[in-house]
This record gives sequence, structure tokens and C-alpha cells, in this order.
Amino acid sequence: MHFLNQSPRFMFFTGKGGVGKTSIACATAIYLAAQNKRVLLVSTDPASNVGQVFGVNIGNTITAIPAVSRLFALEIDPQAAAQVYRDRIVGPVRGVLPDTVVKSIEEQLSGACTTEIAAFDEFTGLLTNDALKKEYDHIIFDTAPTGHTIRLLKLPGAWSSFLEEGKGDASCLGPLAGLEKQRSQYLAAVEALADPLHTRLILVARPQESTLREVARTHDELATIGLTQQYLVINGVLPQSATGTDPLAQAIYAREQQALADIPAKLRSLPCDYILLKAFNLFGLDALKHLFIESPLSAISSSESAIDLHAPSLSQLVDDIAADEHGLVMLMGKGGVGKTTLAAAIAVELAHRGLSVHLTTSDPAAHLSETLNGTLDNLTISRIDPPTATELYRKHIMQTKGAKLDAQGKALLEEDLRSPCTEEIAVFQAFSKVIREAGKKFVVMDTAPTGHTLLLLDATGAYHREIARQMEDKGMHFLTPMMQLQDPKQTKVLIVTLAETTPVLEAANLQADLRRAGIEPWAWVINNSIAAAQPASPFLLRRAENEVKEITAVTQVYASRYAIVALQTEEPVGVDRLMKLAEHVCNHL
Repeated sequence: MHFLNQSPRFMFFTGKGGVGKTSIACATAIYLAAQNKRVLLVSTDPASNVGQVFGVNIGNTITAIPAVSRLFALEIDPQAAAQVYRDRIVGPVRGVLPDTVVKSIEEQLSGACTTEIAAFDEFTGLLTNDALKKEYDHIIFDTAPTGHTIRLLKLPGAWSSFLEEGKGDASCLGPLAGLEKQRSQYLAAVEALADPLHTRLILVARPQESTLREVARTHDELATIGLTQQYLVINGVLPQSATGTDPLAQAIYAREQQALADIPAKLRSLPCDYILLKAFNLFGLDALKHLFIESPLSAISSSESAIDLHAPSLSQLVDDIAADEHGLVMLMGKGGVGKTTLAAAIAVELAHRGLSVHLTTSDPAAHLSETLNGTLDNLTISRIDPPTATELYRKHIMQTKGAKLDAQGKALLEEDLRSPCTEEIAVFQAFSKVIREAGKKFVVMDTAPTGHTLLLLDATGAYHREIARQMEDKGMHFLTPMMQLQDPKQTKVLIVTLAETTPVLEAANLQADLRRAGIEPWAWVINNSIAAAQPASPFLLRRAENEVKEITAVTQVYASRYAIVALQTEEPVGVDRLMKLAEHVCNHL
């Protein structure tokens, strides 16, 4: 493996959700630990499942992995980091300043902005901690999906510039009180990230056109901030020897090989490794030890058994959704489970029935127009793009609040709005504006991967609590975005998963998080099911058999209603294929 040669101290694994970053990062950590290296594996994904992979509760402190000597792990939990950060700032002034002042500081520290800054603070600390550098030979980062990872990697530079210029942010005074002391740490983090002798970026992709295009975009964005030491890993490549005479396997193989032949030119110069698809689930220590080893097909056997299980189609779920004639439909789940495709399929099906539909996404890495690949009557599409939303928000604030200020006041406000915190506020505002449309039409939203969707909901909850505090004192009626999300008559949340161990566990955790927020998921969708596609290849049959346990867990334990969508022979891009995706019904698995 090229990316393992002369491994530097810092290694970042990034890419579109669901491409296998966690599995490869964990396998790399195991490999390096076996070379007598002390390794720290760090997850910066708010929906981290590193602990589940090793069967250990990790959390926000460095934890030894008992089954692997010399391997330690840390999950940067944004909420836990935020609480530690708040305590660090508020603790010294509690009992010293008046209670009203302390309460004001706590309110300033209650939002999503503080959560992001706290996680970022921990991240830069790991890059610059001399004690950690002495203790560990390698620090490996399993990152959040692409869009949010790029933002994380840009933040050291963004905050350093912001603080260097002496700017203060009125909306983030509480959070910035802690950052002001960290200037040298952020500057050192910028230097560490840009040093090719110490930092290596591994771009992980699948042999699919969409993920390879996403990696090409990531390559460009990372290069612009000085991260040029990049490697490419293409994961989950179906071996030709696994196709046999099975039309499904042959179609998948041909589709993947075409995607690899058409790989974007800018990626061709990168050192590249290919990891073949395995017949077994990549879950647990034994499986990860074999990730970089080719499995002999002669060892694959299958009983070729099937079970009877009626599986409703996506179209049948749309029947129930359409009956309300308007409302918000949100698709949530782990990255890479196909939320964008399914959101587009639901929107197309609703629009085809003559209903007015707005299809949108809050995922920075999603590209709905590429999935839709065409137009349809009654359907409009949009994207909550963080940079665009931020610029619109800045202009709005300057035209409203700024209009009442003198020249000096306007200059201060402009500086305030250049804070990286502003993006979080702007995205929430754009999100709130879009979901308000659901009172008159259908709004189908493809959300960002789980962890960052929960952070957006955290911002929504913080806004709700503040409005409730203000309005209840006045005895006034009010409706917040959170109240809309909690109302099953207005909002239907569909949890999307794959019939694999990790995605189902993450989906179950997401459901628990939503319920704690007072949001009851309406349905589950199991996507890209090999079992539902009824393969003939022994290799695919083995993978199909592995799905049965997970499908049973979803249908009998977690979901009150569900649909299963079969793996398609053709990539579901374009209006016609999206409609076929919705209509497919599985009667036997």
C-alpha cells in the first residue's frame, strides 16, 4: 500500500460519507501498531463509531484498546468538548461576577458556534501537543465526511487570521474569550497541517463516478490551503473473478471499471491504492486485520438460501406521504447510505403525482443536480450552501442592523460578521427559511451526515429555548423550527441505512438522539440491498446472507414502518431511473 510507505506522524483519512474511512483508518492503526509503533487513533466525526468497531467505550479521553498492544483511541465528542470548554471559561468567574453576568456568559456559550469552536480547539491541541508527539509515533485522524472536514482543516487559518487582525465578534464574545489565549496554538497547527514531512492526507473513494468527482473537488480545496501531500485510496472494488455469469455482478463490475477508466485527470498523478471488496462485513478486529489482504474466492461458500419477507417499496411510503398534500420530509442517516438519491427519488415521485415539491440539501458535499440530471414539472431544487448562505446573511445584517449605524459602527459590524462563527448562524437561518415552505408544499430535504445534522438540530433547539424564554414571559403564541420538526403532522423523518452492522447501529443511535429531542422518526429505508436484488454470484450471495440479520433487526426491532430498496444494475441517476427506484417491490429476500 503506497499510503503506508514511510508513514508520517499525522495521517488524515477523508472523503465522502460511507466510503470506508473509519475501516481503513482503524486497519491502518492496527497495522502500524503491529510494527511496534505507538499509535493514537482520533475520530473527529460527531457520529464516530470507532468505539463500536473495537468494542470499547472510548469517548472524549485517550483510551487504550485492550485487544491491540500500543494502540490508543480518542473520539472528539463535540458536546462533551463544548461542556469542558464552557466550564473552563465560566468556572473562574462563577461566584466572582454577578449571577446575571454569569448567566449572560452561559447563554452566549450555549449555541452551535461554541460546540464547533470547542471541538476545533481540541483538534488543534492534538496537532501541537509536544507531549503527545513524544508519546506517539503516529496520530491518525478518522475525519467527518468531506464538506465538514474541509471546514475543520480551514478553521486554524481562519481563526488565526481573525484573531491576528484583532477582531472581536459580538455574537461570539463568550466563545472567543477562550480562543484569544490560543493564538500561538492555531499558528502552530497551520504549520503542522501544511508540512508534507509530518502530515499526509489520504483521500478515500469508492469506484463510483460521484465519489471520484467529490474526491477531485476535495483535492483542489485542500491544495488551496497548502495540504498538498495527498494519496488516493479506492475502496470496495468488486473483483472480476466474483462476477461469474451473474448479470447483477457483471453490471456492477462494468460500472466500476468505467468509473475508474474515467477518473478525473487531476487525481491520476496521486499515488493510488485499490482495496478489493470483501465478502464479509468489515466489523470487528479480525475483519479489519484482513482488510489489506485479498480473500481467495475459493474460500467463499453460500447456502444460496432465501427467506420470505415482504418488503414494501419506496413508492408505498410515498403513498402515505402524498396523502397530506404538503409537509417536510427529512432524510437522515450516516454518510454514504444514499440519502441524496432517495431524497431525489421521493421528490420525483411526488412531483410526478402533480404535487408541488421543493427538493433541497443541507449536506455541503451533496450535488442534487447531478443525481436528478434533468428537470420535471412541479419540482424545484436548491442547496443550502454554507458560503452562499453566509454571504447572504452578511448582506442582510448590513442592510438591516448596519443601516442604523455610523461609519465606525458599520466597520465593527463588518468585522463581527467575518468571524467563522457567522457560518453556523447563516446555515441555521437558511435551514429555517426552507422548512417554513412546508406549510404550503412538500419540502424534501437531504440532510448532512448524522453528526452534523444533530449539530444543526442542536442550534435549532438552542434557538427554540431562547424564543420560548422571551415569548413565554410575554404570554405570546409562537412557533419555532424545532416545534415544526417535533410535530408529526408537519414533519416526517426517514432514517436511511444499509443492511450492514455499522450503518444499522448508527441509525439506531440516531433514532435515540432524535427521540431525546422530541422527534419521532416516521420510517426507515434500507437502501442498496444486495439480498433484495436476488443475486446469483456466490460472492454477492455471501454478502446478501450477511444482510439478513440486519434487515431483521430493522424490521422487527427499530422501525414502525419501512421500505427496502434493492441494489440497482444501473446507477440511479436521472428522472426515469429514480422513478424505477421508487417503484421496485421486493417479495423475497
